[in-house]
Amino acid sequence: MLEKLDMRYCHLLKTLPESIGNMSSLTDLFLDNTMITTLPESIGMLERLRTLRLSQCAQLRQLPTSLGKLKSLVYLVMPGTCVTELPQEFGMLTSLTSLKMRKELNRGQPLNVEDNPELAEPNQSNALKHIVLPESFANLCSLKEMDAHAWGFSGSISNNFERLSSLEDLNLGRNDFSSLPSSLSGLVLLKKLNLSHCNKLTYLPPLPSTLRELNMANCTALESIYDLTKVEDLEELNVTNCSNLVDIPGLQVLKSLRRLFLGGCKACFPAVKKRIEKVALKHLYNLCVPGSEIPRWFSQEVSHFAAPKNREIRGIIFAVVVSLDSVNRGNIPLPAIVDIKGRLLRIEDPIHTTVLNLMGVPDTSEDQLYLIRFPEFKSMVQMLKEGDGIDIVLRDPPCFPGVSLKKRGIYLVFENDDDYDDNEEWLDESQQSVSQKLAKFISSL
Repeated sequence: MLEKLDMRYCHLLKTLPESIGNMSSLTDLFLDNTMITTLPESIGMLERLRTLRLSQCAQLRQLPTSLGKLKSLVYLVMPGTCVTELPQEFGMLTSLTSLKMRKELNRGQPLNVEDNPELAEPNQSNALKHIVLPESFANLCSLKEMDAHAWGFSGSISNNFERLSSLEDLNLGRNDFSSLPSSLSGLVLLKKLNLSHCNKLTYLPPLPSTLRELNMANCTALESIYDLTKVEDLEELNVTNCSNLVDIPGLQVLKSLRRLFLGGCKACFPAVKKRIEKVALKHLYNLCVPGSEIPRWFSQEVSHFAAPKNREIRGIIFAVVVSLDSVNRGNIPLPAIVDIKGRLLRIEDPIHTTVLNLMGVPDTSEDQLYLIRFPEFKSMVQMLKEGDGIDIVLRDPPCFPGVSLKKRGIYLVFENDDDYDDNEEWLDESQQSVSQKLAKFISSL
């Protein structure tokens, strides 16, 4: 009658008895952080099993073929194992909605057979195999989220991928495939797609119109992407360090975009800066582009809050120019720079401090410009009172000693400052909206 068996962190556990298949009521089996090397074939008899957790089972190298008999399995969580191949029967898991099997870097090296011969079977030492998904994988019609980060998939991803029609969150980062199927656009429920560090991918095919987040950071071979015009609900686009990318067609129509990271993208910036229009800048919360200047109309000292008559505060825009000492960075990619802080000062004392989370960290020591807009619902904006000051400071000591804050600026956005929707090019600069002036500034970089 046992329904849940939790053996997490039993560090000496190496095997399970075949009799585990007799536990007909078992719904949850947790084996995280054990020394288990294999699963018994009888595990396929657990017809009610819904959750199987194998996280950080570093000695586990193979899954039994009987796994496909787990008709009730909904969650399979197995990051950090040494499994490099899924059984052909895997596609029989028709109830599976969540598959988490990511691998992490092993002392800086990808966890795949090609780069780690010791992971190969003895008879494969001279002819290392390519890691691919089994053909039956496309039968997982209930799968909603899949994390296969750093599995070492190579070659081409099968066109059958579009049959995973329930996918909403897909992470294929740090893999070695050279192309993606054109049928990717058929994943009509997909909202998040992570392809970061896919260093052999040269082209991004059409994407589903439902996509909200696209991470292409560090795809160093990427040269072109299909027009994004139809992906009109995209909220986050990260192409940091895509040094060979020459343009992002369709960027100018993405009115829902909130976060855009172009750090280290010198090749495409001449084309892209013309596509970053007023309509996008009005709604962007985070923007990172190559640049060493800030708008001259930003306050470069402490900015004091003095509300114009009958006009409410609508937001704060922070501008910083940052560079990194790449010599000190080593091979560890930084997800964000967290050493720059915005402070709210009252009678010269800081009463509120927030980290300016500078994402899209470039793999270069060249200057990068970050624009961060805090809308009116943020605490710093809501707390503002007459006479308060706002400044930008570098954390002392910094978490990362290679960070250099070159320039800083602050602009307070009030009611009517950014509310004009029509064409403004004919207006004098003093009459233009904040977003129109920002668009003109970025095009001049």
